[in-house]
Amino acid sequence: MSRFNRLTEPLQARLEQLGLLPYWRGLPSRDRLALGLLGLFLLLALLYLALWRPAAQQVVQARDYLQQQRVLHQYLQEHAPQLREQSGKPQVSVDPAQLQGLVTASASSHGLNVERLDSQGDGAVQVSLQPAEFSRLLRWLVSLEEQGVRVDEAGLERADKELVSSRLLLRSGA
Repeated sequence: MSRFNRLTEPLQARLEQLGLLPYWRGLPSRDRLALGLLGLFLLLALLYLALWRPAAQQVVQARDYLQQQRVLHQYLQEHAPQLREQSGKPQVSVDPAQLQGLVTASASSHGLNVERLDSQGDGAVQVSLQPAEFSRLLRWLVSLEEQGVRVDEAGLERADKELVSSRLLLRSGA
């Protein structure tokens, strides 16, 4: 019984400070047992909600993240030979002096009309296109990339139902 008293002494001291010890001692033993069990239940519920449940949720999230990373790793392993094959190909580059002519010729061959073309001092050109179909614009940009031109900046605005106005800063890939 002395071990039990040593465990309950801090609780009794706290109850004494709050003035609840005389009230506690005045309760029938059944009520004290019921309140003690209720307190134990509340303590266990609090520990579950504050510690166990968040930790279990973190474990689930970590497992999901691990699974995503495994899928990504598998994808990269499957596509690594293709990447190595492409990295071995020489990069196509355009002479900055020919960039302006290439852009205008390529745009007209894709059915796009250039509104304005400004040459930048650093070998880049700024192009404003008349409203065109978005899919046509994308095909043109892919074609330019294949020819060694990269898009540094792009500003797109919806003009009509399926038309897009665009302002692009294009630069030689070299």
